Amino acid sequence: MAAAGTAGPAGNVFPFRDSRATPDPVLEAGPVAHGPLPVPLVLDNGSFQARAGWACPGPDPGPEPRLQFRAVCARGRGAARGGAGPQVGNALGSLEPLRWMLRSPFDRNVPVNLELQELLFDYSFQHLGVSSQGCVDHPIVLTEAVCNPLYSRQMMSELLFECYGIPKVAYGIDSLFSFYHNKAKNLISSGLIISSGYQCTHILPILEGRLDAKNCKRINLGGSQAAGYLQRLLQLKYPGHLAAITLSRMEEILHEHSYIAEDYAEELQKWRCPDYYENNVHKMQLPFSNKLLGSTLTAEEKQERRQQQLRRLQELNARRREEKLQLDQERLDRLLYVQELLEDGQMDQFHKALIELNMDSPEELQSYIHKLSSAVEQAKQKILQSEVTLEVDVVDSKPEGNVSVYPRGPPLSPRCGMPGSRGTETPELEPLEPSLEDVESINDFEPLFSEEAPEVEKPVPTIQPVFNLAAYHQLFVGTERIRAPEIIFQPSLIGEEQAGIAETLQYILDRYPKDVQEMLVQNVFLTGGNMMYPGMKVRIEKELLEMRPFQSSFQVQLASNPVLDAWYGARDWALDHLDDDAVWVTRKDYEEKGGEYLKEHCASNVYVPIRLPKQAARSSDAQAPGKGSAAGGGGAGEQA
Repeated sequence: MAAAGTAGPAGNVFPFRDSRATPDPVLEAGPVAHGPLPVPLVLDNGSFQARAGWACPGPDPGPEPRLQFRAVCARGRGAARGGAGPQVGNALGSLEPLRWMLRSPFDRNVPVNLELQELLFDYSFQHLGVSSQGCVDHPIVLTEAVCNPLYSRQMMSELLFECYGIPKVAYGIDSLFSFYHNKAKNLISSGLIISSGYQCTHILPILEGRLDAKNCKRINLGGSQAAGYLQRLLQLKYPGHLAAITLSRMEEILHEHSYIAEDYAEELQKWRCPDYYENNVHKMQLPFSNKLLGSTLTAEEKQERRQQQLRRLQELNARRREEKLQLDQERLDRLLYVQELLEDGQMDQFHKALIELNMDSPEELQSYIHKLSSAVEQAKQKILQSEVTLEVDVVDSKPEGNVSVYPRGPPLSPRCGMPGSRGTETPELEPLEPSLEDVESINDFEPLFSEEAPEVEKPVPTIQPVFNLAAYHQLFVGTERIRAPEIIFQPSLIGEEQAGIAETLQYILDRYPKDVQEMLVQNVFLTGGNMMYPGMKVRIEKELLEMRPFQSSFQVQLASNPVLDAWYGARDWALDHLDDDAVWVTRKDYEEKGGEYLKEHCASNVYVPIRLPKQAARSSDAQAPGKGSAAGGGGAGEQA
């Protein structure tokens, strides 16, 4: 992401990259198991991007995740008819042509569609080179949403244990894994985590290394809403480029050209200055073509284009004639075979063949044979004639070689003669060239209505544009650079009745005593892809300075890599707890305690088991004997 005053290209003109994802390679085999335990698989299951890789033990645990792809799927064309199956992630290439077909397994940040989630897992395991047959024989560390619903975890555990047959799994929160990766080893710390992603923003208080789930708060705003808001702003500003202002390009503007204002109102006042606007506006160049359609073509180019269209039409008609001739020839051979059965005296087979052909008598068969024979002969003559005509057109490519369709008279041959006289010409038809259908400007009518044909053809005047095409296809992104990311601080900008980050942060701190507040603000940790805007850390410090008491201290820390630190933290956690059975949910735990069961650890949610209401259970048990007794029903009901 670019800062506010970063120097750009000449004139602050930035072309759109329109990057296209490249398909991921399929690894032949995963890493070799170290010791008696297999290598864990680490899956950061994000709503914007999924990241998968191996947690290899040893001094060098390996590079960044092997796979990083968008968490979307699209059904291939013709999949219902046996064509290509669903495509996932980077296999889709550019997302904009398939935007209306994209499906995500997430509802905001919670996976709810397990069929699509299974496609994401299949893609990950296949490209990571999982070599075990019939199952995934590796422990899995999987991220989940804050305060994840029990039903979502139950369906995820059922998918992993029943479909993939994994030995054990551990669930954790992505922002807590990022916090785990950035803190010092063996240090139990407290703090406030501000995590902003693609769909939601969370503020999580951490007390002595554990999540305080009762005081967690969520803001239903993130990068997705910022991209949609920016798209609406620019579409209202440039109604002539609605189709070119796509969500992918808006995400590119957010990632590379937006920033967070330290003081939003003061920054808007700066943008009112013309000099400041000229120096800081980013001009996004849309793709365009320098050639104006139908205005800069010369007479020779128009003539050549018409000849190319004529040749394409002739080739298309020739292919259609050949296909029809082949079908007619096959049907004629079939009818002749049936006629031979009649001549050979095989009456039984002949009558069966007549019934299959839906015919009643040999006379009808003979009539069909005669009609098909004449049709086949005529088609062969037309194909031969079209081939000869095409050869003549290729040899003689004069302007009068065009085929023109006129409202009177039969169609003429390509050399303006009758079909049987290709060597003769009709000079009286020459002044009708070009035809009225090909006239595109008022200047082309002059040679048609002049008394004498001009000796030299006048050049078609080219229409020069009265404006710069490049400048017309530029999007001036000024105050939009700060307005779009500002929605997480002021949700009212897009009409949302929610509190921003500053108000929510103040609300959470007010729920703790003074000493706990002082301890929490000493470690305010920022993580998530939506926290990578330049100026985000300075803005959070300014908001804390306004809400904290006079001369009080606080400290704000930004993650070293807000996007990938969640995966790095999950990898570090998997290597540190590889032999600790107290944090892994095994298959035995899944079968005994249900799919929603969770073993808590420093980066996990708080496990809240399902408790059935006892009073409802007692009333349901008492209703059965009450229905059977007619006389004492009232007394039984009172006792129950």
